Amino acid sequence: MKTGTRPDIAVTTPKAKLRLSAQDVLADYRLAVRSRAASELSRREVLVGKAPFGISGEGKEIAQLGMAHAFRPGDWRSGYYRDQTFMFAVGLADLSQYFAQLYADPDVVRDPNSAGRQMLSHFATRTLDDRGRFKDLLATGQSASELSPVAAQMPRSVGLAWASRLYRESPAARSVARGFSRGGEEVCFATIGNAGTSEGVFWESLNAAGVLQIPLVISVWDDGYGISVPNEFQTTKASISAVLEGFRRQREGTGIELYTVKGHDYVACCDVYQIAAERARREHIPAVIHVTEMTQPQGHSTSGSHERYKSKERLRFEIEFDPIRRMREWLIREEMADATSLDELERASRIDVERIREEAWDAYQAPIHAEREQALTVLEAAAAEDQAALEALVEELRTTDPPSRRLIASTARRALAALRGRAGSARDDLAAFAESYAKHNDELFNSHLYSRSAESPLRIGWVGPAYPNDAEMVDGRMVLLRCFDANLERDPRILILGEDIGKLGDVNLVFEGLQAKHGEQRVIDTGIREATILGQGIGAALRGLRPVVDIQYVDYLLYALELASDDLATLHWRTGGGQKAPVLIRTKGHRLQGIWHTGSPMATIISSLRGLHVAVPRDMTRAAGLYNTLLRGDDPALLIEVLSGYRLKERLPENVGEFTIPLGVTETIRRGSDVTLVTYGALCRIAMEAAEDLAGVGIETEIIDVQTLLPFDRDHAIAESVEKTGALLVVDEDVPGGASAYIVREVVETQRAIDHLEVGPRTLTGTANRVAVGNDGDYFSKPNRDDIFEAVYAIMRERRPDEFPPIMPERRS
Repeated sequence: MKTGTRPDIAVTTPKAKLRLSAQDVLADYRLAVRSRAASELSRREVLVGKAPFGISGEGKEIAQLGMAHAFRPGDWRSGYYRDQTFMFAVGLADLSQYFAQLYADPDVVRDPNSAGRQMLSHFATRTLDDRGRFKDLLATGQSASELSPVAAQMPRSVGLAWASRLYRESPAARSVARGFSRGGEEVCFATIGNAGTSEGVFWESLNAAGVLQIPLVISVWDDGYGISVPNEFQTTKASISAVLEGFRRQREGTGIELYTVKGHDYVACCDVYQIAAERARREHIPAVIHVTEMTQPQGHSTSGSHERYKSKERLRFEIEFDPIRRMREWLIREEMADATSLDELERASRIDVERIREEAWDAYQAPIHAEREQALTVLEAAAAEDQAALEALVEELRTTDPPSRRLIASTARRALAALRGRAGSARDDLAAFAESYAKHNDELFNSHLYSRSAESPLRIGWVGPAYPNDAEMVDGRMVLLRCFDANLERDPRILILGEDIGKLGDVNLVFEGLQAKHGEQRVIDTGIREATILGQGIGAALRGLRPVVDIQYVDYLLYALELASDDLATLHWRTGGGQKAPVLIRTKGHRLQGIWHTGSPMATIISSLRGLHVAVPRDMTRAAGLYNTLLRGDDPALLIEVLSGYRLKERLPENVGEFTIPLGVTETIRRGSDVTLVTYGALCRIAMEAAEDLAGVGIETEIIDVQTLLPFDRDHAIAESVEKTGALLVVDEDVPGGASAYIVREVVETQRAIDHLEVGPRTLTGTANRVAVGNDGDYFSKPNRDDIFEAVYAIMRERRPDEFPPIMPERRS
């Protein structure tokens, strides 16, 4: 048998004619072996308790090598937690970073993917510099930050690919393409597991890709299972490619190219990816590559063993069709290497991967050991004054191996509790350490929820609306129309997409005529598919554009809420400030007619969307000012317009596209001295009407419009009002205990308004049920003018019963 490598041997794929030398092929094999070694070591580290959780891409290595050969600088990956081999192959990750993430190392240099915030194999490139500005995204390939929720990567994959079409076809986008696109030739490579294709957002994304005709190449890694459940229970016909035949693109028209390839066939994988990627790049034709006969040698993850649910026949298949084994056999058969040389390659590779793992562990532990020594210094000084109280705590911290930041912080806090009530410099030093250490770890684990850049919308101050003496009175919708028109003129990055917003100009005519003026690539009609409308926005924003995503009613936001919460809201945080997607979601809600057009699910929204700013303006002028602020900032946001306000008359500011309302700043819309009433949105007008009624009986109500729920009253203006009035009423269209509970907590607890209340805080909310259609349903299910009058009056009667007799006759017991 021949020994070693024959450098004269080369491989040329049959259709794409990709030529790979023996050195290229052996380098690929070596990388696959190293990747597999990393997978196996990660499982071991979890099982011995040194790492929190392990999930990796063993059994998927060879197909990912084929995909890597088709990947170019500027392309994007939008995948899931099986793609480590690909990331290593294209140079977007290395083994040191892989192991740093395994150990949840919060150092952003060692784990640039997530700064220790995501579990293993959740990759991301750092598309932002240290000042929060976009880098040149064409210098290398890019990877959107990984998501664990199944198929959640698919909607934003549509957006990443769609951005290439915009950069190719839209003159406005082309004018800002520098550093983001080369003529729209960038391909998005999306990956998903076979079971993930059962999710609804997969089908929605596939349909959108077929309609839009975008350079999206979707790989389905098919290892036959979704954790323990086989394909027969996942997919019709037990084959995603068989089911997708109806999507197949014919010679003319829209559709998707379909390919099937075996995951252990190195040459075939290289060939098919070259073909699919080149066609997507050149012609913007999407493709699905169904990669079959993949394996999962260690099972789904470290949470269980696949021996419990796979048959003996399937377990034998896992061994026989292991893709690395198959590639090894092929290398020997093609005389590129012999068994002895491959044995040595594999042995050396595993030794080197173990060395890298050890270095990653030591690098992760080094600062923790230093922090432990610092803590022990102050603890031992405190123990010298009271050994009995602290001896056991100090000994636990000194001897625990490995130490953790959790243990260090907890030990300091328990020591302070043990020394409560005692004075001394050593205790003061311990308290200072505990406080400093808490701040240090808060920065490590909780920072970057919002932008810190110079473009942060929180830096934008007040610029008031300006009105000429003869200011035009217009329908509220016209204020928004002029606002969006001005912003489209101002910033070529801005585009608006959603259902019925193009030719129709929105169901409330907010965009009337804007598509004709600015073009179909800037005011864009979409299908009825909220998740992928938002996904288009996220992907486009990741690539430097400024999308306004229109969700027709806030009730329909639920279709996209998982994506908004799990992807958009967490993106900047879960990348440690490494990626941003400044999407502005526009919707409308509060009161109008019927069950699904009267929504005000604010508690759901503010609980799910920390990481977005949430604005709730009372009229269209306030909405315009907030839009102007948010469109100049670089955070994602949601703005909910008042659905019943589009035909109400408002003055048209002459600076309608320029004036700005700062976030987290309330507006007192009526001065009063007796009760502070806090509300927002459509209820502001109703509260003002009730306040006039209350004034007629001697009660002066101060009404504060919060304007934004996230952030909330950064100046603590509500607490100042409560200090004056001594009473608080929160009026809210949400269900009982919804956003009203959030507001009460912010005012009473965070702002310490409890110190100024003469009576307990009160809330007036919508009922627990949805709202029946018609004006009667609205009256009896949402807070109305009479409800507000009675609620404020009841507060005053409780405080001064002699001045305010009961409205209803009091029943005798």
